[in-house]
Amino acid sequence: MIRSVLPLLVLVFLFTSSQCSNAQKMSEDSSTKELKTTKEKKMSLDDYERAYFASGCFWCVEAVFESVIGVEEAISGYSGGSPANANYSDVSAGRTDHAEAVEVNYDPELVSYETLLEVFFGSHDPSTLNRQGPDSGRQYRSAIFYQNNEEKQAADKYIKEMLDEGVFSKVTTQVVPFEAFYDAEEYHQDYEQKNPNQPYVRAVSIPRLKKFQKKYPQLLKKNVH
Repeated sequence: MIRSVLPLLVLVFLFTSSQCSNAQKMSEDSSTKELKTTKEKKMSLDDYERAYFASGCFWCVEAVFESVIGVEEAISGYSGGSPANANYSDVSAGRTDHAEAVEVNYDPELVSYETLLEVFFGSHDPSTLNRQGPDSGRQYRSAIFYQNNEEKQAADKYIKEMLDEGVFSKVTTQVVPFEAFYDAEEYHQDYEQKNPNQPYVRAVSIPRLKKFQKKYPQLLKKNVH
């Protein structure tokens, strides 16, 4: 009896091992494919200029910039802190120096940096310190991460004009040198577009986007909803 059962047990073991191995390989293949897709996406943007902004939840900010003519892609991520803790768990809990930020990949022949500043200031309240809507904390601060003196001068000039014209009584936006940008986790990319029924998206992100679009129809891509 034992002799007859042993071969069967061996076959079951081999089959199970094979199935586990296949499942693991499928998981690895899926992760590799996702990583490859992300890398290819980034490589395809090498011909575009980049600008870096923070103005609250990056789901909202990404959606706003991606609706603008000349912006090829906006990528959600983290800026202003170290690479060691550039992850959503730590950043969203305020345990790091990062801000939720976006990398705006744009065609300067279609949209200027000055227009991007208009989009930036026109889509959030820069007078509130470390707060946008229901989100509060340094991770939601208003910030411009400039890459050169021209960007800094443009940002400083825009802020001065807003104050001189009384658009805002104060501006808390940080204008600081760009150091590094770390892409957010894959599920955060195009989050508003992929999750239109998520409660926060419905209550905060979409209304913020619609408010901007109503205010600046001349800056919008065709067929933007």
